[in-house]
Amino acid sequence: MQQQKVVSLLSIPVLVAALGYFVDIYDLLLFSIVRVQSLRDLGLSDEMIRDQGLRIINHQMLGLLIGGVVWGMMGDKKGRLSVLFGSILLYSMANIANGFVQDANQYSIARFIAGIGLAGELGAGITLVSELIPKERRGVATSVVAGVGLTGAILAYFIAQAFDWRVCYFIGGGLGLVLLVLRISVFESGMFQEMEKKGVKRGNFLMFFNNWRRFRTYILSILIGLPTWYAIGILVSFSREFGKAFGITSEIDPGKGVMVAYVAIAIGDVLVGLLSQVLKSRKKALYIFYGITAVGIFTFFNQQGGSSTQMYAICALLGFGTGFWAIFVTMAAEHFGTNLRATAATTVPNMVRGSLPLITMLFQWLQTKQSYVSAAATTGVIVMAVTVIAAIFTEETFGKDLNFIEE
Repeated sequence: MQQQKVVSLLSIPVLVAALGYFVDIYDLLLFSIVRVQSLRDLGLSDEMIRDQGLRIINHQMLGLLIGGVVWGMMGDKKGRLSVLFGSILLYSMANIANGFVQDANQYSIARFIAGIGLAGELGAGITLVSELIPKERRGVATSVVAGVGLTGAILAYFIAQAFDWRVCYFIGGGLGLVLLVLRISVFESGMFQEMEKKGVKRGNFLMFFNNWRRFRTYILSILIGLPTWYAIGILVSFSREFGKAFGITSEIDPGKGVMVAYVAIAIGDVLVGLLSQVLKSRKKALYIFYGITAVGIFTFFNQQGGSSTQMYAICALLGFGTGFWAIFVTMAAEHFGTNLRATAATTVPNMVRGSLPLITMLFQWLQTKQSYVSAAATTGVIVMAVTVIAAIFTEETFGKDLNFIEE
């Protein structure tokens, strides 16, 4: 029995999905890591680096939002593998193009297109693994995918230390093309193949909105993931600017902040999967990690006159706390039937990523009434409150049988 468990968790689909997410995260986080260096090379001032950097990351997230819907529907209509091939080809080409940009507008367009491509990777991989792995070990398997995948941020950081930022994008594109070859060995989900034979309606995004139960479940699935991109997209990505506001005199490298945060996220993602297995509950594991995130946010805003080392440690704490990404996406897959599962698992995380522009709009609006730091703290309080309320009303999905269809 133990032998079978190891084989299941280390099977080719799990490993290839993990490697796919590894490349996905490398490309997704690369801009946050090389933001200052790359925009400075394009001739932008420090103020423009902050403002244009926020605009570019918002455009990348908008691409993720649009791509999530497109790839999610394709995953249910054409199969999980079609997404794994198509999405990686698009973002690989976009990243190679990104290495040739000459101004902030071209940069923004390249990140938008890359965002569309990056949107398909995680949802399709989690859906495929969820349907292939026995339900008793599903949470651990998806955590392995996320845990391995999230270490792509570590590679991105060290590559950025060794190479020019343009070369970093070329490497990202090349890694994607190599992964494309590995994908040939992956087989399609049996649940999808059975559903395909039945000829049921599948991949209809509007089905999330024509039934109250599905609509409510879908919205709650999105809201429970909001703290991840508030913590990473605002606090960690702009740790350099916050450090100056906190009176930290030593220079803070936001790329290093992202790297240490993602090391911690990778550890958290594996542990949250194991924790949910021990507790036999997805929600209880979420609540524990929400508590850690809240402590991280509180600590972040109480480091006046600290040091860069302290800032990196807090980034790691925030990362560990928001390391519930795997469970949150797994829950999205578990909530819905086979004919909507890929659409849900792909759109939900990208809706969360795509919510970053809305969170930053709230952050920017609050800055008209409060200081930069106070506005960020208030934004965090609102995000955490919304998330906890959503989690309370979310259905428990641990051990749920996934072999069903949405009517």
